[in-house]
Amino acid sequence: MSAFTAIPLTKSMIENLGSLGYKEMTPVQAGSLPHVLKGEDLLAQAKTGSGKTAAFGIGLLHTLNVKRFRVQALVMCPTRELAEQVAGELRRIARFKHNIKIVTICGGVPFLPQQISLEHQGHIVVGTPGRIEQHLKRGTMNLDHVTTLVLDEADRMLDIGFADSIEVIMGYVPKARQTLLFSATFPESILELSTRFQKNAHRVMVDVAHEENVIHQYFYESGWEWKPAVAAQILEAYKLASTLIFCNTKLQCKSLSKFLEAKGFSSLAIHGDLEQKDRTEILVRFSNGSTPILVATDVAARGLDISGLSAVINFDLPFEPEVYIHRIGRTGRAGKEGLAFSLMTSKERFRLEEINALMGTAFEVSDIAALEPAADESTTPRMVTFSINGGRKAKLRPGDILGALTKDGGIDGGCVGKINCFEFYSYVAIERTIADIAEKVLSKNKIKGRHFIVHRHE
Repeated sequence: MSAFTAIPLTKSMIENLGSLGYKEMTPVQAGSLPHVLKGEDLLAQAKTGSGKTAAFGIGLLHTLNVKRFRVQALVMCPTRELAEQVAGELRRIARFKHNIKIVTICGGVPFLPQQISLEHQGHIVVGTPGRIEQHLKRGTMNLDHVTTLVLDEADRMLDIGFADSIEVIMGYVPKARQTLLFSATFPESILELSTRFQKNAHRVMVDVAHEENVIHQYFYESGWEWKPAVAAQILEAYKLASTLIFCNTKLQCKSLSKFLEAKGFSSLAIHGDLEQKDRTEILVRFSNGSTPILVATDVAARGLDISGLSAVINFDLPFEPEVYIHRIGRTGRAGKEGLAFSLMTSKERFRLEEINALMGTAFEVSDIAALEPAADESTTPRMVTFSINGGRKAKLRPGDILGALTKDGGIDGGCVGKINCFEFYSYVAIERTIADIAEKVLSKNKIKGRHFIVHRHE
């Protein structure tokens, strides 16, 4: 891999990237950034966790004219969660320049605050196609000055029905622009999209297969009615710090999460029926370690980038073997070993054969009887999440919350976990051993001169 000093970036950007832990370029960054910096169109194959956000983010931030308060870059994502994550990462990378405004435009949240943000202009808009289309049709967003257009996880955007919205949006952006298209797969629909909306696009393909010695994969066969119990056996045997469980339907997500809760596991389900605030809270609790098990469908989990994921469980094997590869690729990252467990009925044995054929492997069915409970019987999460009814709109920052806990409350900073500040709410993870003390501190003391309502989530 190459260092970021090998490409023409400013000294301040390189220093900021170093402070963020960006030491060397990942394969997708090394293949993409030279073209992005030259203003060329790009069609890149990259999965979640490959560093693709930085691959386009560094380029568009490098060429951004901060003094020009117009939307110069538009990034489209398939889900609200991915849009929030992309915007957050762009804000981190953008710290090398002052006064860069990034606006997030997604459905499931009030329209008016977004309209007000857009009236005050911004340099970069990150959002979902449906809500972007709404703003354009109402005349509350102007894309006349866009120089860079990014379609992130384009295959999933097409999968979940955003093709028409993308078509409409393309009519609002200048034809003289740079178009960057990132996709985990290159089906015919993506190649057609590239042909229609890109000019002489360079292709960058990153291998999506995973080494067997990094991700240990196990397959278990059982009757349909016994699959929840087998999933619980896996969790009891391995005592995993964070597990993402995939189901093929929303109904199965809800049912399995309830079953695991009844068995004493801390589990949450994420699916399309949830309100945005509930979805955000669930993702925060999973990513900060206060809820170690997340049950999700492919669509709901798309775009989740949880670092240090211990394991993936396929409660239902996906219908396509390529999806299996994408699912298990969420664990075993950055050279760390990961675990992948898959459950199937006898009638689904052919899916294992398809996976072996695609990956060139020879996995066989493992013995369920070998799953014995670990010696440590505790399934209680180490962290507890607290929500605060104030966020960026109330000028709250993570440092303000940390200071209220440590400086004002006398709590050891090492006991404070991840802090997330959103527009109207903030979340902080606290070690369970001092959760009661932290609750009193946050409830009784002022944060940045104000009292806020605090809720404990368990």
